[in-house]
Amino acid sequence: MKFGHFLKQNMDSISAEVLKAAQAVIDAVIRLCKEYLQVIYWEFSAAEPENDEHDMNCEQACVTNHIMNITTVTIEKLFELGILAANGGGSLVTILNVSWKGVVTLLQLAKGKLTVNVKVADIIVTLISLVNDSLKCAAEAWSSPLKDTVSVTEARRIFVPIKFYLINAVKISSLYPCQAYMVYRDLTLCVLILSTFKLSLSHEKLMKNVSEVMAELLEKTSLDLLISLLNSADVKQELKYELLDWLFYDDCWSNDVNEDPVSKCRTTSMDEIFSVSCEAMPRSRVLLLGRIALYSSFLRYSFDLEEDVKLVIARKLGWFMNIIIDEEVYSFILVSQIPVLYVSGKTVELTWELTYSALLHALKTFVVVVSSTLAWEELGSFMVKNFLHPHFLCSEIIMELWCFLVRHAAIELVNDIIDELCALMKLVASPESVFVPDSSLRKMARSVCMLLTFSTPSVVDRVYSSVAGDDRSQLSPVLYAVLLLEGFPLTLLSQNMRSITKDKIITDYFGFIDSLDDKSLTVSSSEFGIPVFALSAFLQSLQVTVSDTDMKTLKFLVAIACGCRNSVDKLNKEVYCLLLSQTLVIISNLSHLYASDEMEEVILELHNLFVSGPGASDTLLYQCKPGLALFMAGLSNMGMSESDNCAKSSAVWELYHMLLRERHWAIIHLSIAAFGYFAARTNCNQLWKFVPQDAALSYDLVSGNDANEERFMSEFKAFLEKEMALPAVTPSSEQQGLLLEEGLVLKEKVRKISNIKAEASGCDSMEIDDENQSNKRRKLPDGINKGVELLQNGLKVISDCLTQWQPSHVESAELHDKFLTHFSSLENVIARLVGLTS
Repeated sequence: MKFGHFLKQNMDSISAEVLKAAQAVIDAVIRLCKEYLQVIYWEFSAAEPENDEHDMNCEQACVTNHIMNITTVTIEKLFELGILAANGGGSLVTILNVSWKGVVTLLQLAKGKLTVNVKVADIIVTLISLVNDSLKCAAEAWSSPLKDTVSVTEARRIFVPIKFYLINAVKISSLYPCQAYMVYRDLTLCVLILSTFKLSLSHEKLMKNVSEVMAELLEKTSLDLLISLLNSADVKQELKYELLDWLFYDDCWSNDVNEDPVSKCRTTSMDEIFSVSCEAMPRSRVLLLGRIALYSSFLRYSFDLEEDVKLVIARKLGWFMNIIIDEEVYSFILVSQIPVLYVSGKTVELTWELTYSALLHALKTFVVVVSSTLAWEELGSFMVKNFLHPHFLCSEIIMELWCFLVRHAAIELVNDIIDELCALMKLVASPESVFVPDSSLRKMARSVCMLLTFSTPSVVDRVYSSVAGDDRSQLSPVLYAVLLLEGFPLTLLSQNMRSITKDKIITDYFGFIDSLDDKSLTVSSSEFGIPVFALSAFLQSLQVTVSDTDMKTLKFLVAIACGCRNSVDKLNKEVYCLLLSQTLVIISNLSHLYASDEMEEVILELHNLFVSGPGASDTLLYQCKPGLALFMAGLSNMGMSESDNCAKSSAVWELYHMLLRERHWAIIHLSIAAFGYFAARTNCNQLWKFVPQDAALSYDLVSGNDANEERFMSEFKAFLEKEMALPAVTPSSEQQGLLLEEGLVLKEKVRKISNIKAEASGCDSMEIDDENQSNKRRKLPDGINKGVELLQNGLKVISDCLTQWQPSHVESAELHDKFLTHFSSLENVIARLVGLTS
């Protein structure tokens, strides 16, 4: 044992001496080459300007060639030694450091002289291979089930050498960008693999430290590898475009909408990440998320980019919008958290952020960076084109950028933006579109209101005055109402303007309901009821006291409820339902009305409409239930008897039963929130009377058949606790699966809208080409036009009758179904006739 220990000590000592001697030899060789090269440069610089290198004497030329050959051979041997040291493990760290440092130093000194003799591209590819091999070894080591969290020390031990290889690759690429460009596909693949690998680790709890260390050590360094090529003046602009097109390929995801979304919930395996080839990289779904993260890094570090590169990155914003539509990217952005490194001066901070927040921060950084460059026009064009993007996540991102711009831009620019948007809103305005939530008018108004919330009071006053004070325009009431419906920031109005607005809205409202009575409640135009919508929106923004001594609002609600129940005309019934919903919201904001004697009549009428009446199952009433839920929450302001013989209390119980039985997730949420508000404030003690045995929350999630009262109370308690708690992002496979399904639906919706736009463009061009044929269609005899109009009126009458037809027997039900089938065919035929006559 003693001899073995003695022998080991001697061997370690000898190895250390050998390594020390080797290091000394390498240092000496590098210094010798440096001295030789400096002598050559001195001789060149001392030579007369008119003397050319061909005029040097033969001896001097031979010396120069000899020195260059020595340097070339030295670089090649140091390169080989660097590879050997990299494969030798931690015992050869010193040799690794010295050899690669020597390669970089000599390449720097010999720049412009050794491009023919030294294969710089091969050196760069070798460094990239060392990075990939090291990452792959780490991935294999961590692929087996882990018991403990990987420590920061262990992660740094793995990634510090990788950073060393990347730094040397960056230095050499910066010195020889044209040679580096020859292997740009290898470079881009390496950076994408690294980005994807980091994201895959961020999903694992035990790998949290690893992901953080990667973000700290490798993210910016790997990006610098690409920036060294993109910023180089030696690389032609078209080649830079080619690199970025290769990296951010426009059609890199699958269009298979039938693919099972659950299959995408699994984490991408390490083998899949490292098996992607350069040729397959552009279309590889495996690297899709890494591509998004890399583009985000370009945006976040855009201050390091040259002007022409910023312009190309701005042009790729369209690619960014398109790729967000992919269901996998969509779910990842909304549910995943990633480590983000923020650098401010000498301060470096690493935080975990929701991917959505990190992307927004990167985009806002890019907006600031390009604000005074050529890329600004490209960015502005992108923001305008996507202002009404059909995908909600894309729309949210665009609006965040617009709000950021309005918040920080000069007041002149803000005024110009708001004026242009208001002008566009006037172009798409029509009375019919006020009550259609997805209409272009409502979308434009929603966007304008959102931007105004970040504007100054003077801007808000100016917009309000231009809309409400324009008595010459017939569309002024329409624009006024739609802005209020979409949340016009009334709180930002000046005190004087706010008072004027309040008086106008209340005056118009009472003027409207005074002009109606129970017998003449008819829909006169598409603008019918706008004052009701205006007051409803106003009360949700500002709490004011509305003098209503005659209880006109409660009487109006009763009249509207009767109109909903008795109306035969479908259009009238739709408007009544809209008015009913808004009036319920108005009453929910006027708590003093609940104490009036007329409230009992209102409750009984609502019970008759929603529960006991013949039209309780009418689908049009669904749009009233959100307003009804708010109204029911306000019943806590009303005294109630708990006797079973009280008609008012029984009606309230059954209305709550109806709401709590609803299975639609949105109605369930509103109903539970309303009941929670009511339960916390009411004086009633027998709350169990408000909850039906078959409430939606009483059923189990698995079968959906087993109802249990204890389950309702448990779910109700959990709901209230979630409402009180701060939201925390806790990704799960179930949540990701739901978001994938949702993403697929949204992607298909965007695709259909795109197809409709394409078909519309084709139709427009056909109409231009076939102008004569179109004119022939319009020159039909008057009798045909009149006949088609009569057919349309008849169709409307049949439709209204079918809505009221409630078959009571099997034979009647069969006849009803057959009639519906033929009626649907008739609708299609008449629609074609209308198209021919229009």
